[in-house]
Amino acid sequence: MAKTSTEELRKVFSKYALKGGDPNQLSQYELKVLIEKEFPGVAKATVDAIFKEMDKNNDGEVNFEEFEPVITKLIG
Repeated sequence: MAKTSTEELRKVFSKYALKGGDPNQLSQYELKVLIEKEFPGVAKATVDAIFKEMDKNNDGEVNFEEFEPVITKLIG
């Protein structure tokens, strides 16, 4: 997959974060749906591990600052 800009990632992040709860956070379920739909090359079995890696503060949600570096590394 081609490199994705921060702006493009922010749009994708916001699209799924706005579906429920805090519009600045992704729940584990929202992240799973985002990855399955936007980055289908990422193995489903790794979504839990990806979420755990992203959720640096262990609050059960992922903000954009936690999301961007990990997803960039995955798709880059």
